[in-house]
Amino acid sequence: MNRWQRAWRHLCSTGWQARRQFPAAQLKRLERQIAESERAHRGQLRFVVESALDWRAAWRGMSARERALQWFGELRVWDTEDNTGVLVYLLLAERRIEIVADRGIHRLAPAGEWAGICADMQRAFAAGAHVEGLESGLRRIHALLLAHAPRNGEPFVNELPDQVVVR
Repeated sequence: MNRWQRAWRHLCSTGWQARRQFPAAQLKRLERQIAESERAHRGQLRFVVESALDWRAAWRGMSARERALQWFGELRVWDTEDNTGVLVYLLLAERRIEIVADRGIHRLAPAGEWAGICADMQRAFAAGAHVEGLESGLRRIHALLLAHAPRNGEPFVNELPDQVVVR
């Protein structure tokens, strides 16, 4: 896709499309699942669903990964006690999913695991199962964090909001 097409696609993608694919009631359910998951391991999870990049960023060639890293910083996912923040980013205009894990998790969990989770989520999204895709990804991330960053009796402190960001 050339620059014009990409910028146009992002310009035409709007927030209502994200809200339609991810209704508020289903997002609340996902947020409860995030909160429940975090009680079992030391990871801190954030989910971002973004309709599109700003058309200027799309024109400049910003990738979904670069945007995910921006969100990682803006939401302060990196700012957790054990450096165990994980961001799941979905860019609807390009049907791209990125997972950014902070260094405390990244060095423990194999990189191939994150790619596998993204691939499974993308298959669910391709089938039109948007919320189910996020929930499936959450379950796999939960299992990965349980294996590599269990709570081991440590007290639970929720360091990051559980709210799913939809834009």
